Amino acid sequence: MQTRAPHVVGRDREVAAITGALEHARESRGGAVFLTGEAGIGKSRLARYAAGHAYDHGMRVLKGRGTTIGPMVPFRPIAEALLGLFRGDPPDDTALGPYKPVLGTLIPEWHDHRSTTESVVVLAEAVLRLLASVARKTPCLLVLEDLHEADAETLAVIEYLADNLEDQPVLLLATIRSEPGHALELVHRIVQRGSGTLVELRRLTQDEVGQMTAACLESALVPAELTDRLWTDSAGNPFVIEELLHGVVSSGLLVAGARGWEVLGELKLPVPAAFVRSVAHRTDRLGPQGREVLSVAAVLGHRFPLSVVQKVTGTDDRRLLSHLHAGVAAQLVTPDEPAPDWYAFRHPLTADALLAQLTPAGRAELSLRTADAVEELHPGLPGDWCPLVAKLRFDAGARVQAGRLFAQAGSRALAGGAAGSAVALLDRAQGLLEDEVAERADVLDALLPALAETGEFERAFALDVSGLHGLDGPRRAKLHTRLSRVAYLAGRFAEGVEQVRIARTLLGQDAPDELTAQLDVNSAYLALNIPSADRISSAARLARQAALAADRAGLPLVACEAWQLLGIIAREQDLDEANACFDRARTLADTHRMPIQHIYALVRLAGNDWLAHGSTAALDRTHAEACRAGAVTVAHNVDAILALQSVLTGEYRTAAEQVENCLRAAARLRFHALTRYLLMVKATLAAHRGDRAGTDDAIAGFESVAKRGAQEFPLCYGLARAFCALLEENRGLATGELDRAEALESQNPTTFHLSGTHGLRVLLGVLDGRLGWAGYRAVAASCPAGMRWNRQFAELAHAVLLGRDHRHEEAREAFARSQEAAAPYPMARHLGLRLVAPEAAGWGDPVGWLRAAEEHFHRSGIPAVASACRGLLRQAGAPVQQRRSGTDQVPRQLRGHGVTVREFEVFVLLADRMGNKAIGTRLHISPRTVEKHVASLIAKTGQPDRESLSAYAAALSR
Repeated sequence: MQTRAPHVVGRDREVAAITGALEHARESRGGAVFLTGEAGIGKSRLARYAAGHAYDHGMRVLKGRGTTIGPMVPFRPIAEALLGLFRGDPPDDTALGPYKPVLGTLIPEWHDHRSTTESVVVLAEAVLRLLASVARKTPCLLVLEDLHEADAETLAVIEYLADNLEDQPVLLLATIRSEPGHALELVHRIVQRGSGTLVELRRLTQDEVGQMTAACLESALVPAELTDRLWTDSAGNPFVIEELLHGVVSSGLLVAGARGWEVLGELKLPVPAAFVRSVAHRTDRLGPQGREVLSVAAVLGHRFPLSVVQKVTGTDDRRLLSHLHAGVAAQLVTPDEPAPDWYAFRHPLTADALLAQLTPAGRAELSLRTADAVEELHPGLPGDWCPLVAKLRFDAGARVQAGRLFAQAGSRALAGGAAGSAVALLDRAQGLLEDEVAERADVLDALLPALAETGEFERAFALDVSGLHGLDGPRRAKLHTRLSRVAYLAGRFAEGVEQVRIARTLLGQDAPDELTAQLDVNSAYLALNIPSADRISSAARLARQAALAADRAGLPLVACEAWQLLGIIAREQDLDEANACFDRARTLADTHRMPIQHIYALVRLAGNDWLAHGSTAALDRTHAEACRAGAVTVAHNVDAILALQSVLTGEYRTAAEQVENCLRAAARLRFHALTRYLLMVKATLAAHRGDRAGTDDAIAGFESVAKRGAQEFPLCYGLARAFCALLEENRGLATGELDRAEALESQNPTTFHLSGTHGLRVLLGVLDGRLGWAGYRAVAASCPAGMRWNRQFAELAHAVLLGRDHRHEEAREAFARSQEAAAPYPMARHLGLRLVAPEAAGWGDPVGWLRAAEEHFHRSGIPAVASACRGLLRQAGAPVQQRRSGTDQVPRQLRGHGVTVREFEVFVLLADRMGNKAIGTRLHISPRTVEKHVASLIAKTGQPDRESLSAYAAALSR
């Protein structure tokens, strides 16, 4: 006879919520449902019901549980759930791309030496993509139980999934105790922002207690006094009801008779508040050895391995299994199915009740023996054994030993990418090692980067690094060096510089290379991000110092970082030198097995190839390599470069899709620097389409997230706004935007070289007479002027200067070189033709160029440039094709007044209060023709005068 209810009782509202959510998931409207309540209230029972219902309706069910053999087991529930996918046919991994290696940290079948986890957010995206891939074939239910025992990383993954499941055929169902803690706070935040549903389980009513009792006893004939007493003593807690029923049946107080269940004698139940006594009653029946076995198990945690229990108790195999079988029969323990030779308590309260029976001295002695046994069985305490033994040492009263082990476990967690768990473990170590100054300094050395990884920058700065009295100068300097890195990652560059100053003061003049190398590379990255006229040279000097010191001290990671930075800086002077720096970084990365640094070097080498030749072949290969290695950050950065290439090559629809996809990923993964770059690309896309409003909106978005001095600012002016102005035939505005880009680069030198200061600005300067041979040669001699995008404009400027000197053959050769460079860039090539055609008499084909440009811009829907080309053709006496298909460019309300395409072109320029001569110059028509169009517009729109017409034009343009 069982004393557990065979079905769910009193949960109609909860069942309706779960079945509704499952139905939505099957319709690709997934989400998250959180079951909360006190221990024993029935959360697991409902989770089992949901799993059964989902299975009956053809859904895939994945299960994981937040449990631990010690303080922290990062990602255990997620890993347990995903491993269920591999017990049959493994899932299809073709759609995972770079995220498959990331999952190697959770799934042994997918782990290889290239696997890397850059952040918990990236891992969460990988889990999301795997679930989505599986659910496309079969909708999924992901059940994660006991979140209150889950680690910080698991909670971060759960938050990410809850925020991103709404369009997936996946339902996340999680259970959590309603006790104060980080997990419950997270659930409330998720629910408040509408990313999940909270289902709070209440206690059963008296009638429902009666129904549950009848279900447990499989009979409707239940004594009223029993249900009354169960209602009074259980307070409506289903688990306690079952425990109390088991007690009265096992003790013979309640027996089944011919007339149903009967109470023999006086019904006396243990009161619910004394649940511990119920557990003690059952453990006493197991005998002293059985009780010792379960006490050792409780010391280990809610799950426990038989090997350790056997080592501590000295019990042979036969007796150990006998005691465990008795514990199973007593409903105290149960086999832990995912792991052989592991058992678990049937409910966490059972372990707590067992521990409550021990005296403080008894628990300390048992914890000490258990810790010794684990260390003997598992030398070096690999994996989760280290935090477990740390907890046992703490319970045994060995605070310093416990602190050292917590510190070791925290450092391992940080190295494994579990920064949240690392912070928790290192925090605990710091408190236990408060009087051990040197060891506490070692803890802080690991805690500072862990806090930076979790974004807890204020906590990092609040740590009393300077208050470690008795610590020598180099050790203190090392901590301030760590703080300088934290400040750089936090974007607090001035604070970082101050931490560097303190560290250098503590080190003095004769500091060893192993201390100065990391300090110098931190200083280099800080210098590159602090606006100043010499930031490039300062960063280069510091990076070179760091590289040399790191080579001498044998610090390959620091050397890699330094050589990468030197390569970026060298692009300004010599691409071959930059490539040599990146090659050196790649060699170091390969020698010392640093896959991320290897990928970064490949990306930068491919980027140089793109800049020099305009080819993305190397970038495509590198993107594939990054995907294979799971380097998600690198892969998305390559995606952003490829999006810019699509803009420059005129593949605007593709570029728009690339930018939006990449922006969504950057927002989810919180890649702030990538977001800035993508918003610049978005502005460039709008500008190259002649979309002024879109350009301004994208730049406004960029300015809202970019700090002053950000290196993308010149690109926003030179690569975006200047082109938009040229497509409006406003060369004066374009020149002003390029001048602004050049001024920004002069104040704060940049490592981005496509803003136009080495290409388009040179061409416009030569055309308007601001630059002659000297100015041209000064720019043309630079390395950026030889980059393919810039080279097309620089060679056009060269051709114009040669043509003015009547060196016509050389001018034609320079023009041919410009056209070879411009071949991949249709918009830029035709814009160049339009700009230089008036200068090409004697050495070029101005009429042919203008016809080609007019055709291109007409087809592209850029009426101002197409109109200008037609005007120049008329001035040259060439026949001009009439274009009437631009009517759709005229707003509907003006078309209703009969406004023509040419009149609309004049109308647009009236918004800027331009005079007839200026409008005529812009549109290449006579001032008298402009006056005729203005008069017609006044009559057609019903405006009283030109001033009112201009105001109307300005209002309509807004």
